[in-house]
Amino acid sequence: MEKLTLSVKEFCEAVGIGRTKAYEILGAGELEIVRLGRRTLITKRSVEALIERSVRSL
Repeated sequence: MEKLTLSVKEFCEAVGIGRTKAYEILGAGELEIVRLGRRTLITKRSVEALIERSVRSL
């Protein structure tokens, strides 16, 4: 089964940004997150949507 979410670390590695920028994006509400206990997970579909929005704005 394919993973539906990414950890913050996995998100950073996937898009090539640092943790500070990742938390800035999360704080702005640009990504859907799931909290499981203390873990913050980012839905893959919201990452794909963020990238799509960024490409369109170029």
